[in-house]
Amino acid sequence: MSKATVTKLFIGSAVAAVAGTVLAITAIWIAIANDVFVMSGQNVVGIEGGTFAWFLLGLAAVGGLAFFGAMVGGLVSWIGALLNTAQLESKTWFLVLLLLGIFSFGLVAMIAYVIAGPDGTEGAAPRTSPSPA
Repeated sequence: MSKATVTKLFIGSAVAAVAGTVLAITAIWIAIANDVFVMSGQNVVGIEGGTFAWFLLGLAAVGGLAFFGAMVGGLVSWIGALLNTAQLESKTWFLVLLLLGIFSFGLVAMIAYVIAGPDGTEGAAPRTSPSPA
Protein backbone atom coordinates (compact mmCIF):
# COMPACT_ATOMS: atom_id res chain seq x y z
CA MET A 1 0.00 0.00 0.00
CA SER A 2 1.56 3.31 -1.06
CA LYS A 3 1.92 6.29 1.24
CA ALA A 4 -0.59 8.23 -0.88
CA THR A 5 -3.21 5.53 -0.29
CA VAL A 6 -2.45 5.39 3.43
CA THR A 7 -2.69 9.19 3.65
CA LYS A 8 -6.04 9.32 1.83
CA LEU A 9 -7.46 6.55 4.01
CA PHE A 10 -6.21 8.17 7.22
CA ILE A 11 -7.52 11.64 6.35
CA GLY A 12 -10.85 10.20 5.19
CA SER A 13 -11.16 8.28 8.44
CA ALA A 14 -10.37 11.38 10.48
CA VAL A 15 -13.04 13.36 8.62
CA ALA A 16 -15.57 10.54 9.11
CA ALA A 17 -14.76 10.36 12.84
CA VAL A 18 -15.32 14.09 13.30
CA ALA A 19 -18.53 14.05 11.22
CA GLY A 20 -19.91 11.02 13.06
CA THR A 21 -19.13 12.53 16.44
CA VAL A 22 -20.72 15.86 15.55
CA LEU A 23 -23.82 14.12 14.15
CA ALA A 24 -24.29 11.89 17.19
CA ILE A 25 -23.73 14.65 19.75
CA THR A 26 -26.01 17.06 17.90
CA ALA A 27 -28.82 14.50 17.60
CA ILE A 28 -28.61 13.61 21.28
CA TRP A 29 -28.44 17.29 22.29
CA ILE A 30 -31.57 18.05 20.24
CA ALA A 31 -33.30 15.02 21.75
CA ILE A 32 -32.50 16.21 25.27
CA ALA A 33 -33.65 19.76 24.44
CA ASN A 34 -36.99 18.43 23.13
CA ASP A 35 -37.65 16.13 26.11
CA VAL A 36 -37.34 12.93 24.09
CA PHE A 37 -35.79 11.14 27.07
CA VAL A 38 -37.81 10.40 30.20
CA MET A 39 -35.54 11.35 33.08
CA SER A 40 -35.54 10.30 36.72
CA GLY A 41 -32.95 12.60 38.24
CA GLN A 42 -29.88 12.20 36.07
CA ASN A 43 -30.89 8.76 34.76
CA VAL A 44 -32.68 8.10 31.49
CA VAL A 45 -35.53 5.72 32.26
CA GLY A 46 -37.44 5.81 28.99
CA ILE A 47 -38.00 7.37 25.60
CA GLU A 48 -41.03 9.42 24.60
CA GLY A 49 -42.34 7.69 21.51
CA GLY A 50 -42.87 9.52 18.28
CA THR A 51 -41.48 9.99 14.82
CA PHE A 52 -39.18 12.85 15.81
CA ALA A 53 -37.73 10.89 18.74
CA TRP A 54 -36.92 7.85 16.62
CA PHE A 55 -35.54 10.06 13.85
CA LEU A 56 -33.11 11.70 16.31
CA LEU A 57 -32.09 8.36 17.79
CA GLY A 58 -31.56 7.03 14.26
CA LEU A 59 -29.33 10.01 13.47
CA ALA A 60 -27.34 9.33 16.64
CA ALA A 61 -26.97 5.68 15.58
CA VAL A 62 -25.79 6.71 12.10
CA GLY A 63 -23.23 9.01 13.74
CA GLY A 64 -22.04 6.12 15.89
CA LEU A 65 -21.73 3.85 12.87
CA ALA A 66 -19.76 6.52 11.00
CA PHE A 67 -17.41 6.81 13.97
CA PHE A 68 -16.99 3.03 14.13
CA GLY A 69 -16.25 2.90 10.40
CA ALA A 70 -13.69 5.66 10.85
CA MET A 71 -11.94 3.66 13.56
CA VAL A 72 -11.77 0.62 11.27
CA GLY A 73 -10.40 2.84 8.47
CA GLY A 74 -7.82 4.28 10.87
CA LEU A 75 -6.71 0.79 11.86
CA VAL A 76 -6.40 -0.25 8.21
CA SER A 77 -4.35 2.88 7.42
CA TRP A 78 -2.06 2.13 10.39
CA ILE A 79 -1.53 -1.44 9.18
CA GLY A 80 -0.88 -0.10 5.66
CA ALA A 81 1.71 2.31 7.05
CA LEU A 82 3.37 -0.56 8.93
CA LEU A 83 3.51 -2.70 5.80
CA ASN A 84 4.85 0.26 3.82
CA THR A 85 7.62 1.10 6.28
CA ALA A 86 8.55 -2.57 6.72
CA GLN A 87 9.89 -2.47 3.15
CA LEU A 88 12.47 0.20 4.03
CA GLU A 89 16.04 -0.73 4.84
CA SER A 90 16.00 1.42 7.99
CA LYS A 91 13.40 0.05 10.37
CA THR A 92 13.15 3.24 12.48
CA TRP A 93 9.81 4.38 11.06
CA PHE A 94 8.42 0.85 11.31
CA LEU A 95 9.39 0.57 14.99
CA VAL A 96 8.07 4.05 15.82
CA LEU A 97 4.71 3.31 14.17
CA LEU A 98 4.48 -0.13 15.76
CA LEU A 99 5.39 0.88 19.30
CA LEU A 100 3.33 4.07 19.37
CA GLY A 101 0.36 2.16 17.95
CA ILE A 102 0.67 -0.60 20.52
CA PHE A 103 0.93 1.89 23.39
CA SER A 104 -2.19 3.84 22.28
CA PHE A 105 -0.42 6.75 20.61
CA GLY A 106 -1.26 5.59 17.09
CA LEU A 107 -2.91 8.90 16.19
CA VAL A 108 0.31 10.77 16.94
CA ALA A 109 2.33 8.22 14.98
CA MET A 110 0.02 8.39 11.97
CA ILE A 111 0.02 12.21 11.91
CA ALA A 112 3.83 12.16 11.97
CA TYR A 113 3.91 9.51 9.24
CA VAL A 114 1.48 11.43 7.01
CA ILE A 115 3.51 14.64 7.41
CA ALA A 116 7.07 13.35 7.26
CA GLY A 117 7.11 9.58 6.76
CA PRO A 118 8.89 7.87 3.88
CA ASP A 119 7.19 5.81 1.19
CA GLY A 120 8.49 2.25 1.20
CA THR A 121 7.01 1.52 -2.23
CA GLU A 122 8.60 4.53 -3.92
CA GLY A 123 11.79 3.73 -5.81
CA ALA A 124 11.76 0.11 -4.74
CA ALA A 125 13.68 -1.52 -7.55
CA PRO A 126 13.40 -5.28 -7.86
CA ARG A 127 16.48 -7.04 -6.58
CA THR A 128 18.17 -9.23 -9.14
CA SER A 129 21.12 -11.45 -8.68
CA PRO A 130 24.04 -10.97 -11.03
CA SER A 131 24.06 -13.38 -13.91
CA PRO A 132 26.90 -15.89 -13.99
CA ALA A 133 29.67 -15.14 -16.46
